[in-house]
Amino acid sequence: MQAQELDALRPAEGESLVFDTNPVLNERPTHYCPGCHHGIAHRLVSEVLHELGVAERTILVASVGCATFTYDYFNVDGLEAPHGRACAVATGVRRARPDAVVFTYQGDGDMAAIGMAESMHAANRGEKITGIFINNTVYGMTGGQMAPTTLVGQKTTTSRQGRSISNEGGPIRMAEIMAQLDGVAYSARCSLDSVKNVRASKKAMRKAFEVQLQGLGFGFIELLSGCPTNWHLDPIAANKRIAEAMMPVFPLGVYKDVTASVEADHA
Repeated sequence: MQAQELDALRPAEGESLVFDTNPVLNERPTHYCPGCHHGIAHRLVSEVLHELGVAERTILVASVGCATFTYDYFNVDGLEAPHGRACAVATGVRRARPDAVVFTYQGDGDMAAIGMAESMHAANRGEKITGIFINNTVYGMTGGQMAPTTLVGQKTTTSRQGRSISNEGGPIRMAEIMAQLDGVAYSARCSLDSVKNVRASKKAMRKAFEVQLQGLGFGFIELLSGCPTNWHLDPIAANKRIAEAMMPVFPLGVYKDVTASVEADHA
């Protein structure tokens, strides 16, 4: 960024800076569609890594999907995993580099469909990694096909009449499934549709990294996100859909936190 552009971003007299960049998030033109929530999720990840002071030893394992180029946005070491294998690759990375902070960034197809086995077994083993799961109820990059999280009745390019319980079953609820596994130290579902929920998402994301840093096991956070392009909605309507259609099916909340009892004992 040019010096004059930086000057323009500095607060003028009488103004206060309430939102700033951080060195973990690279300044790049986005490749995401207008209204997509991946950018917000990236911002939260970068802030948490920066505030925890672990960026220099963090390794990202990127998935295949809309977030294929995730590593372009983060000023951390990263590598690309084959489709669905991010948790398996992250397992190898974390075991080879036990000093590193390792996280995966995956969509609902990558983690809950082709990568379901890798995700479940890594979590069940208690691998000391953090899994970030973007749930927008559709396969975004490949044209809007039905995902494991697609809502009942939702029309996609592969469910023209709408998803039905009898034909495709119901949507998979990953946060609840993860919470049942012994190796999972933290599992939560948050949303990126509002300022309030974005703030709550950051708090949960920090905890998902902290349990890894504390050596407690697998940390998991599911983020309800919008896909205006494949939903055929404008960004405002997409946010409304998250609140009105997704949250009743995917309730927000912390489903497991092994630190909760310890924190309560010290309160």
